[in-house]
Amino acid sequence: MKMFLTRIGFGSKAVITGDTTQVDVPGGRSGLAGLEKVLTGIEGLAFVRLGRRDVVRHRIVADIVRAYEEHQSAEPDGRR
Repeated sequence: MKMFLTRIGFGSKAVITGDTTQVDVPGGRSGLAGLEKVLTGIEGLAFVRLGRRDVVRHRIVADIVRAYEEHQSAEPDGRR
């Protein structure tokens, strides 16, 4: 992520999208979540969080997102 971000040129705009609930690496560390921790507060950068209501794909995708959210909240330690 750092390699990508440090190569943005003058007049450029970059949009990085991702889902911090979808972490497939060992230890559950999200590069996107880490990016937000490091870069929050820098002028010219913004982080936007989208929720279930923002899903504009097939209706079943919103149902899948809701099911995962409910499952996660039911886990005793909040694991994903």
